[in-house]
Amino acid sequence: QVQLVESGGGLVQPGGSLRLSCAASGRPFSIYVMGWYRQDPGKQRELVAQITNGGSTNYADTVKGRFTISRDNVKNTVYLQMNSLKPEDTAVYYCNLNVLFGASRNNFWGQGTQVTVSS
Repeated sequence: QVQLVESGGGLVQPGGSLRLSCAASGRPFSIYVMGWYRQDPGKQRELVAQITNGGSTNYADTVKGRFTISRDNVKNTVYLQMNSLKPEDTAVYYCNLNVLFGASRNNFWGQGTQVTVSS
């Protein structure tokens, strides 16, 4: 019903920056929470940042002050600006959309994009 396509991952040195993008397509939606999660091999997927259709944001303590989530409602795209990157930020980053269609809440995931922070 909704497809999410991520881009922007890659290899960056510690202290560097990357911007991830997540473009949504398919069924139109207006009431949602959209966010980024990340997962290292052998670890649980963890929340990085979220943004609601109203513009409210939520961040993991580990990224506060370094990462910024934003959205472009016209383009149906969410961005994650990552600054002052650390080796421990290395993970596969997944875009997530939690959306209300009528009375039904639906959850969608992107395919993931690798972020590697290393010198």
